[in-house]
Amino acid sequence: MTQSQDLRAPTRDGVLSAARRIAEILPPTPLLPVEINGVRCWVKAESLQPIGAFKIRGAWNRISQIPEAEQARGVVGVSSGNHAQGVAWAARRLGIPATIVMPADAPQVKLDGVRALGAEIVTYERRGGDRDAIAQAICEETGATLVHAYADPWIIEGQGSAGIEAAGQLAERGVAGPTRLIAPCGGGGLSAGLALACPDAEIVPVEPVGWDVIGQSLREGQELRASPDAPETICDCLLAPVSREINLAVLRKRALPGLTVRDAEIRSGVRFAFAKLRLVVEPGAAAGLAAALAGKVTVDQGTVILVTGGNVDPGLFAEILAGCD
Repeated sequence: MTQSQDLRAPTRDGVLSAARRIAEILPPTPLLPVEINGVRCWVKAESLQPIGAFKIRGAWNRISQIPEAEQARGVVGVSSGNHAQGVAWAARRLGIPATIVMPADAPQVKLDGVRALGAEIVTYERRGGDRDAIAQAICEETGATLVHAYADPWIIEGQGSAGIEAAGQLAERGVAGPTRLIAPCGGGGLSAGLALACPDAEIVPVEPVGWDVIGQSLREGQELRASPDAPETICDCLLAPVSREINLAVLRKRALPGLTVRDAEIRSGVRFAFAKLRLVVEPGAAAGLAAALAGKVTVDQGTVILVTGGNVDPGLFAEILAGCD
């Protein structure tokens, strides 16, 4: 495989460089005031990115730095849909072939989005399939660069640019902070990036019940894999099968471990975002908002809650808005 195997540690300088790089091609996403349980705080609307998710940040930061001599061999991503679209978007903009390894049960809206961006899709069965092994085999056969969804320093630094952006937006409003960053968490790439971006902020990763591989890994002090009998959940974008040390190393002593939300709380978060903020939010992307609404984490005027994606199948979204829990 190529340069992606060099897993250097991500750094705050890398996040700052990523933020400058991303600002050259993408406008800031809105920072919206919101009142939760009587307290004014802020929502960072990453669902309004061109691909409908924050993953565009890390994908662009990673792929735009692949050496020109390696670009023709292409890139390979593994994703249930949002990272897939970020990789496909960045690759198309740079004229690089892209192959994405996606679960066969990924939401149709995400499969369609990846195909529309010109990437090739290779599917696997979510339970029992090994997406990383499939991606590695493709890379070994083609010489392509692996663009991992969360276990890559360039990806982590790119995701952290959202924290740099939020801090600047708060400063423009005369608000000190962020004091706290609440974010949905799958593999921990965003949470680690935010920890590097905002070293004085409390980092609160929020995971679905039964899929809290980051929270459990932080408690146990080692990489852990999701249980084979982990419960079904509507949070398709947060189902990372295993934690990685590159993220855990950043999050130790910085992140609040063990915060989980149930599907019913997630649905309430999706409905709140639509009713109060006029945002279309996919279930997993509302995890942080759900935790705040449920009173599982304290908010103050310097708290920023990241709403990370809006790629939800219309039928499911309609069911959630109708209160079908």
